Amino acid sequence: MKHFLRVVTQFLVFLYCKCLWRGLKFVVRKFTGRCELQRICYNNKHGARRTLKIESSLRYSKNELLQSALSVHPDKVEKTIDDIMALKKINPDTNPQLGISLQASLFQIVGYRSLVAEVEKLRREPYDCENPHHEEMLMKLWKELRPDTPLTGRISKQWCEIGFQGSDPKTDFRGMGLLGLHNLLYFAEHDKATALQMLHDSLQPKHNEMNQTDWQQKNLDKAIGYSFAIVGINITDLAYSLLVSGALKTHLYNVAPEIPSLLHFQQTFCYLMQEFHHFWIEEDPSDIMEFNRVRSKFHRKVLRQLKNPDMALCPHFSASDLHLVNL
Repeated sequence: MKHFLRVVTQFLVFLYCKCLWRGLKFVVRKFTGRCELQRICYNNKHGARRTLKIESSLRYSKNELLQSALSVHPDKVEKTIDDIMALKKINPDTNPQLGISLQASLFQIVGYRSLVAEVEKLRREPYDCENPHHEEMLMKLWKELRPDTPLTGRISKQWCEIGFQGSDPKTDFRGMGLLGLHNLLYFAEHDKATALQMLHDSLQPKHNEMNQTDWQQKNLDKAIGYSFAIVGINITDLAYSLLVSGALKTHLYNVAPEIPSLLHFQQTFCYLMQEFHHFWIEEDPSDIMEFNRVRSKFHRKVLRQLKNPDMALCPHFSASDLHLVNL
C-alpha cells in the first residue's frame, strides 16, 4: 500500500511539474502580460530572493538558451541578456530596468560558479616548501601573528605557538592545500586585531584558578580554545563545504552586488572564525577532544541561518563602497 501511494504521489508531482505548472505559468503570463522572469525581477528586491528564483527558473526551463545562460562566461552575460529579451519578446527600451536586474543576477550566478572553481583550484594545490611564493606566504603569516618574536628556523617547535601541530606546518595543509594558508594569512593581515586576540585567547588556561606558568609546566591540553592555525584550516573546510554545496549562495548573493569573488569568500571565512570562537566559548567544552562535536553543531547553526533568503552572514562586508544602485 505504501509503495502504491508513493508511486501515485510521484506521478502527481510529475503531472504538476510537466503540465499543470506550465499551464499555470501560461495563464499568469496572459493575465499579467509578463513572463516569469519579469515577475521575479519586479516582485523581488535585488539579492538572494531574486537571484535564487531566477536561477531556478532558468534551470528548469525547457528552452535551451535559458538553460545555457547559467553556464555562460561572464564576458557573454550582456549578450545573453539581449538574447533572452529577444526570445521573450521584451522591448529593452520600454523595460530598461529588467535588463539591468537580469544582468546583475546572472553575474551573481555565473560568478558563483567561477568562485567555486577558483576555490577548488587553491584547495587542490598542495603546499610546496620548494616554492618560494608558498614559503613567503608562510613566513608572512608568522610575522603577522608573532611580530615581536623572530622565527629561529624554518623547521621549529615555535610553529606550535600559533597553533600548528608540529615543527613543519606544511603537513597541516594537506587537507585544504593552499586554501587554508590563503585564508589564515588574509585573516591575519586584514583583521589583525581580532586574529591576535583569538590567538591570545586560544593559549589561555581553561580554568581561572590555574595561572599561566602552572598550566604551561603541566602541559595541559585545556585552553579556552584550541590550536589557532588548525582551527583556521578546519573553518576553511567548513566554508568550503558551504560553498560547494550551494548553501553559501544565500549569503553571497546578498553581499556581492554582482560577481562574488575570492575576496568575499575570505571575508566570510573571517566572520566564521570569529563566530566559531564565540560559539566555542559559549559551549564551554571540557577539552579539545570535543572539537568535532562543537564544530558540527556550529555548522548546523550556520546552515539554519542560510536557509533565510535575506540572510547576510557578515553584512559589513557588503562591498557597499562600490555604490551600485538600481540593480
